[in-house]
Amino acid sequence: MPLLEFLAGSISGALGLAVGHPVDTVKVRLQAHSAYKGIFHCIAKTYSAEGLHGFFKGMAFPVMTTGINNSIIFGSYSNALDYLTQSQLSDRNQGKDPSAAHVFAAGCFSGFVQVFVCVPIDLVKVRLQGQTTTARYRGPVHCVATILKEEGPRGLFRGGLALAMRDIPCFGLYFLPYEVTRKALTESGKEPGTFAILMAGGVAGVVTWAFATPMDVVKARLQMSGAGGREYSGVLHCMRVSFREEGVRVFFKGLTLNSLRAFPVNAVTFLTYESLMKLFYPPKR
Repeated sequence: MPLLEFLAGSISGALGLAVGHPVDTVKVRLQAHSAYKGIFHCIAKTYSAEGLHGFFKGMAFPVMTTGINNSIIFGSYSNALDYLTQSQLSDRNQGKDPSAAHVFAAGCFSGFVQVFVCVPIDLVKVRLQGQTTTARYRGPVHCVATILKEEGPRGLFRGGLALAMRDIPCFGLYFLPYEVTRKALTESGKEPGTFAILMAGGVAGVVTWAFATPMDVVKARLQMSGAGGREYSGVLHCMRVSFREEGVRVFFKGLTLNSLRAFPVNAVTFLTYESLMKLFYPPKR
């Protein structure tokens, strides 16, 4: 039943986000603002000005909505893989592994589908995380209302092209190292254990963010450009200006934080998802 796969993705996504949000806040600020000298400077400035609360800005809205987003990602991936391989989850659990091409294609499809839901949610999260005071946005609802008032409905989709360019290929990469690593750490004929799933999820997150970070920087800058940040006319303009002023290193801002955050977040996400799927679909005896 696709509904159960969507439910498992919803719960696992919320848990994963809660684990990594403070690090994500620091990452967003490093990418969107040039005032910080590095990770520790950003952490120190955030804590001194806003306290611990500053690291959890914008968390409530993604936690409430990440269930929708992750349920779409995992549900779309699982069902696309079933369609491409003409198999079911129970078949794959018994050792009938899909090909790398099928895994990549199903991952890309899930990335494409989730973009339509993710863009407004991610925009609000970034705007709330990026502000260092509450002078502009008092919360997620006020943020959405302000964007609609000042920028119109199109404003909620600012940075959407950059997000699509980041997510569609990277979700293909996201599931591929997961499947490969999980298989490598599992004995032939047996189901993957907790360690294999945790390691595979962590590796998948780190590999994906290594490829996703350059476009993630562009996305964050485009999203903040309507909230007092520098104005950019589009993806290419943002890339040109950023490269000219800060060099190629600018496209890897936040890579260290992305990697540190990606391992535990995705390990927890995949372990929760796989555990729920085993509960919903008990293995055949």
